Amino acid sequence: MATVYTAWQPRVGSAGGFGCGRRVPGASLPGERMGTRKKVHAFVRVRPTDDFAHEMIRYGDDKRSIDIHLKKDSRRGVVNNQQTDWSFKLDGVLHDASQDLVYETVAKDVVSQALNGYNGTIMCYGQTGAGKTYTMTGATENYKHRGILPRALQQVFRMIEERPTHAITVRVSYLEIYNESLFDLLSTLPYVGPSVTPMTIVENPQGVFIKGLSVHLTSQEEDAFSLLFEGETNRIIASHTMSKNSSRSHCIFTIYLEAHSRTLSEEKYITSKINLVDLAGSERLGKSGSEGRVLKEATYINKSLSFLEQAIIALGDQKRDHIPFRQCKLTHALKDSLGGNCNMVLVTNIYGEAAQLEETLSSLRFASRMKLVTTEPAINEKYDAERMVKNLEKELALLKQELAIHDSLTNRTFVTYEPMDEIQIAEINSQVRRYLEGTLDEIDIINLRQIKEVFNQFRVVLSQQEQEVESTLRRKYTLIDRNDFAAISAIQKAGLVDVDGHLVGEPERQNFGLGVAPLSTKPGKKAKSKKTFKEPLRPDTPPSKPVAFEEFKNERGSEINRIFKENKSILNERRKRASETTQRINAIKREIDVTKEALDFQKSLREKQGEYENKGLMIIDEEEFLLILKLKDLKKQYRSEYQDLRDLRAEIQYCQHLVDQCRHRLLMEFDIWYNESFVIPEDMQMALKPGGSIRPGMVPVNRIVSLGEDDQDKFSQLQQRVLPEGPDSISFYNAKVKTEQKHNYLKTMMGLQQAHRK
Repeated sequence: MATVYTAWQPRVGSAGGFGCGRRVPGASLPGERMGTRKKVHAFVRVRPTDDFAHEMIRYGDDKRSIDIHLKKDSRRGVVNNQQTDWSFKLDGVLHDASQDLVYETVAKDVVSQALNGYNGTIMCYGQTGAGKTYTMTGATENYKHRGILPRALQQVFRMIEERPTHAITVRVSYLEIYNESLFDLLSTLPYVGPSVTPMTIVENPQGVFIKGLSVHLTSQEEDAFSLLFEGETNRIIASHTMSKNSSRSHCIFTIYLEAHSRTLSEEKYITSKINLVDLAGSERLGKSGSEGRVLKEATYINKSLSFLEQAIIALGDQKRDHIPFRQCKLTHALKDSLGGNCNMVLVTNIYGEAAQLEETLSSLRFASRMKLVTTEPAINEKYDAERMVKNLEKELALLKQELAIHDSLTNRTFVTYEPMDEIQIAEINSQVRRYLEGTLDEIDIINLRQIKEVFNQFRVVLSQQEQEVESTLRRKYTLIDRNDFAAISAIQKAGLVDVDGHLVGEPERQNFGLGVAPLSTKPGKKAKSKKTFKEPLRPDTPPSKPVAFEEFKNERGSEINRIFKENKSILNERRKRASETTQRINAIKREIDVTKEALDFQKSLREKQGEYENKGLMIIDEEEFLLILKLKDLKKQYRSEYQDLRDLRAEIQYCQHLVDQCRHRLLMEFDIWYNESFVIPEDMQMALKPGGSIRPGMVPVNRIVSLGEDDQDKFSQLQQRVLPEGPDSISFYNAKVKTEQKHNYLKTMMGLQQAHRK
């Protein structure tokens, strides 16, 4: 289970400006090391398209510039001052670039510097459908097509492995801004839960924080991927003419890093954070055809992006004193990143089609304005109080050594400033005892520390003597406080005190001592014999665990074993059905391929022989028509069988959960039964009986035997070992599979609950 913090805690935060105004150049916040000012890096990534406007969009030879050319509108007449050419100089133009190249160019250095204490921000901006989410997150179904975000997580953990001299902790959070409201995309985790109060953006001298946003400690790459996929499933998307899966919200995935040196004793440590921002796409409402809820979302998106552009323009103007960060939640949350103390990189995604040229120009203008913004990256240093104490102790020891050298030079060789060890304390104790006995006339005094220890040893000797006297009296007598009237009354009722108040004595070896007689020796009372209980015999040597397990399944654990076998039988039946369905799907797929080849052959034959038309309609022969109908039926069967397979997989997941529960219960009950029957000593059996002081189940439970794994479990493990992308992709796919299994299980449970209600 991950640990949850709140994002506004100073511990995981980073330094940044506060208030609404611009940070004063050269001024640093507490915990910052001054850095040099630098421009924001801006890159352009062009979405591949078959209809690329080569005549209108051209790239420079240096791959850093992009030129836009528009033909003049002849309808405006001869005198036409319409601008037709634009040229944009950027840090890089990524055309037909792979995900690997994009990450190497854009994000690798930012992530690398984050482990040295520098904050970083990578932002994707552009119109709807231009590829922002693909650039930032990528296709989570395919390891090779993963985006900047999963690659950054992977690089962080790889670099941590390469730095054994540092103890580095990683925490993550996932924020969504939807219709000017803040949402925690990781609040669906069972140990987080929904927040009672709405999240708010707060500021303090250490920066801007989101109060109420959960921050999760993650120590493994797979756990970080699981959190990423969990948040991705909770994002709000919609479909319209520009994109089938359009992001309808701004999302900020933040990686918090904290590094302590394992070797150096410095009290300083560094913190940093990486903001990975996937902005919702700007869109022209006329082109997107949005309406209803999607139209409302688009209005909020365009409004927040407009405020973001206003903030960028103000940051680029050195004469402006006020920066409007608080106009919307997006600019307020990104205040530390925009013109703050971090390495800032912008990736502008554009469409390369002529129909999208207006949006392309708007996006490129935004990128040009962003390049005018300057940041001042600085190392975020903090101080560890525990290490400060250790360093002060070392400094104190050094000063003591210097003082000892000074005393030796002044012939004060017997003076010591170190705390006394056990031998010195024992020597002072001996001197005090001899002084009290009269065998020592004087105690040598060297320094103030020794004087204090002498008085302390006087107290120790006095306390020991009191304890010895009391112990001697207790061996002979029962000591009763004279003011304890309840105890005196109880003794008188027991007949242990005569009329004159003298205690009755009892023989003790050869002498006669005063004391309380035991109840068993009281006159007139006969000792009652205790009843003995005969316990059932058990073998001297406990049986082996496998033999005992078979006996347990037939007797005490028969009911649990029966339920386990029934669930296992149902699970095997579902797996068998899934296997048969898979075989049918494969057979249908092969038949579809054969039918497609036959249909392609018929089409090519028809084209060679000549095509016939009647009233604009293509005439085909009966054989080709039958192939088309057959292909249509096969596709329908394929979709039906595939849906059945998905349902069966969900049922298998649920049945597997029940089988695992029964297996765990069976092993736990057997462990309790075996310990109570063969392991626990006989003198503890009475305590285990009803009413005893030990309840069944309090005995530690260890897994004794292992139920054999079935073939499906072994196949799943083999599938993890043999992955196409190599060992680096194991964490990625494991996290993806676990997230899908969790949501399939929840979906199945909800379906079963609804069916039960009906």
